Amino acid sequence: MNSKLKPLLVVEDNPSLQKQLKWAFSGFDVHLADTRESAISQLQQHNPQVVTLDLGLPPDTANASEGLATLGEILQLAPHTKVIVVTGNDDREVALRAVSMGAYDFYQKPVDPDVLTLIVERASRLYDIEAENRRLQAAQSGNALDGIVYASNAMLEACRMVERVGPTDVTTLLQGESGTGKELFARALHNLSERRNGPFVAVNCAAIPETLLESELFGYEKGAFTGAVRQNPGKIEHANGGTFFLDEIGDMPVSLQAKMLRFLQEHTVERLGGHKAHQVDVRVICATHHDLGEGIKAGTFREDLYYRVSEIVIRIPALRDRDGDRILLARTFLEQYSREHGREFLGFTDNACEQIESYRWPGNVRELENKIKRAVVLAEGKTVDADDLGLHLPADVRSLDLREARESAERDVIRRALDINNYNMSRTAEALGVSRPSLYNLMKKLGINGGGNDRDGQ
Repeated sequence: MNSKLKPLLVVEDNPSLQKQLKWAFSGFDVHLADTRESAISQLQQHNPQVVTLDLGLPPDTANASEGLATLGEILQLAPHTKVIVVTGNDDREVALRAVSMGAYDFYQKPVDPDVLTLIVERASRLYDIEAENRRLQAAQSGNALDGIVYASNAMLEACRMVERVGPTDVTTLLQGESGTGKELFARALHNLSERRNGPFVAVNCAAIPETLLESELFGYEKGAFTGAVRQNPGKIEHANGGTFFLDEIGDMPVSLQAKMLRFLQEHTVERLGGHKAHQVDVRVICATHHDLGEGIKAGTFREDLYYRVSEIVIRIPALRDRDGDRILLARTFLEQYSREHGREFLGFTDNACEQIESYRWPGNVRELENKIKRAVVLAEGKTVDADDLGLHLPADVRSLDLREARESAERDVIRRALDINNYNMSRTAEALGVSRPSLYNLMKKLGINGGGNDRDGQ
């Protein structure tokens, strides 16, 4: 393997054609795959710029369904990748459909290696040009969503909300678990607004002791308390003309919430120990990992304040709910920290990719970033292995692949339903939302014993 050559993924289930193409593409670092699963694994591990994809993949080699599904998955995981689909002589309509889905080009068999090599080289050059254009555009325009890496529909929806809400002055609430990147979203909202040249001031309510939070937010006058030897404007005043980001507002003491409400209503602040209202012009963005609705019920958060801070709510999905983003982010962090630490990696091993995908990531993107940074420092080889990540997976997650995990979950649910319904098949099928024949098939497939009973209406 030559790490200085550009990676190229060849997805082809014919072994002799695999060898022929690997020889023809001698100017690339060629990786081979013969199924959808192996193609996605190689894509995640090597991040190729160009992929040649035979649409007739097993288990449906006579049709293009598996190939088109592979194409869709590749473009979701790596949308900038140039995919050249390879089809039979009679599959022109399928090839055009693939191009409409986002494939770069198509090539009809029989394969002429020289012609296909020219197409691959052209695709590779175009990839490089587009990548450079993206870099220059980002540098020139200061893309507001820089730093937010995603390919999933869940994050696409959140980013579209940011683009729509950013240019306005509406008070916005960002909801998401710790580590999901709420401050990145807040900065994106600021950078999309007319206040982008003004200050962006952030305060984390959970990081400042309750006794100091009021003076931190609203400031104080000289002599307001012991040690107040001079006048000090608060963070809200420092944000005048820009954006004030109040992180973890769900942790704000109830005693301070009334004063925050008055500020949001009147756009004035009164410093601690003072009697004069100071006018401020700020856009307010709040964030929390709490369920503020539950806080209202528990009496820990004011309902009137909630309606003030949540004129628009943007929900940021947890990393475990961002299909396709985990490997994409992992590769981004690997590239970033490899550059910072002066190291060079070829990518992730299959085991590492499996762990990144199956781990629940309770600390979200922040935890993933820390694990990749750790791996860059500690890994001894040219690839990052599962052991380098230092993840503590439950035994059942470590030992099962995704299909086995799904079957295990189905087996548990069916057994529980059978127990609850005393092995009455009709009631069990109804409870599970399937037909009786489907239930019998599932039980046979999953090796579930019916207990020797076929109770129906007993």
